[in-house]
Amino acid sequence: MLLKRPVGNISQVAKIASLCKDELTIYSGNDDQIVPILSLGGFGVISVLSNIYPKFVHNMVMDYLSGNWQKACASQLYALPLINALFSEVNPIPVKYALNKIGFDSGIPRLPLVELSDKNKEKIDTALKNFEL
Repeated sequence: MLLKRPVGNISQVAKIASLCKDELTIYSGNDDQIVPILSLGGFGVISVLSNIYPKFVHNMVMDYLSGNWQKACASQLYALPLINALFSEVNPIPVKYALNKIGFDSGIPRLPLVELSDKNKEKIDTALKNFEL
């Protein structure tokens, strides 16, 4: 059985992992909890950040799975400002904006979604710059 867990309650994920053991494959559904979910036996992530920087997310997961927990943790913490910016509005609005900013023509959101607010455009611009994208 497979579980994608997009909630912020790590305790709930721990309880589910404890009860289900090897009968359930858990994936993080939140980019800000990739390493914590992996530490509870998670298998990977269904990621928004990977749309912007797939190699970074891949390396973070592989670092954790290969035993380099400190590097994975540092990557998780380093990515938090960009992750938070990517979740500043309803998905995929911020992701489409960020992809356009880094050179991929992803267009604008289709109705009923609208373009990213100016305030959140600034957040994403800053986060992308700080993330060196």
